[in-house]
Amino acid sequence: MTIEESKNIKLADYLHSLGYNPIKQQGKSLWYKSPLREEQEPSFKVNTDRNLWYDFGAGKGGNIIALAQELYASDSLPYLLNRIAEQAPHVRPVSFSFRQRRTEPSFQHLEVRELSHPALLRYLQGRGINLELAKRECKELHFTNNGKPFFAIGFPNMAGGYEVRNSFFKGCIAPKDITHIRQQGEPREKCLVFEGFMDYLSFLTLRMKNCPTMPDLDRQDYVILNSTSNVSKAIDVLYPYERIHCMLDNDKAGYEATRAIALEYSYHVRDFSHNYRGYSDLNDYL
Repeated sequence: MTIEESKNIKLADYLHSLGYNPIKQQGKSLWYKSPLREEQEPSFKVNTDRNLWYDFGAGKGGNIIALAQELYASDSLPYLLNRIAEQAPHVRPVSFSFRQRRTEPSFQHLEVRELSHPALLRYLQGRGINLELAKRECKELHFTNNGKPFFAIGFPNMAGGYEVRNSFFKGCIAPKDITHIRQQGEPREKCLVFEGFMDYLSFLTLRMKNCPTMPDLDRQDYVILNSTSNVSKAIDVLYPYERIHCMLDNDKAGYEATRAIALEYSYHVRDFSHNYRGYSDLNDYL
């Protein structure tokens, strides 16, 4: 078997032949409990379009040969190709179906308003955020949780859910998803990636502060992960961009998310977290 022949084998079919099946599907990604170690929650992703895998727990990924290196504990290419060839007769095309679980929403009686509550504006001011920008990007949510009324800042995502924040609470109103902000007109070639919406608002605030006459906020698109667990969803929407600038947190989760994006898009990706080294994130820097 040649290298090219091995790469033509679909990873999902190969894993199925070895007894590994995905737990869930998100877009073009299949999620597995890692075949490389014991784990309770799936952290091993296969991108079915690109036929590549990434293990978020191990911080490793690649094509079928890279997978064989891990499965068979060898760096010998002839040996790996031979092992793949031995398994090839057992590889068959497979498809997967996933049962959708229905859950009762924890937040009810949701009302969406323009952001104006003095307590929420004071909270944003305390975080250093430009209030006019915040009013443009966020909403004010009123809802009940376990029968009790609450109000908070809401930042919308692509699936119709919200990231929820006030002085006492940090959470989300399902469904959880990334936020992808695309500018009008010609498609942009650059996209900035942030971990949370406070980091995104901090970037806008800094740009307005440093370049008040020409902030150029619409020269690029933006992706906000809303959680590093959403990095695979971000990877699925970043493919059109020539330049991807990551501004994630200065911690292990942030570094691993940046690494996962760089593994998919290589030289298109630049890590800008060094610009606020010594601070936990962009809002801390602000």
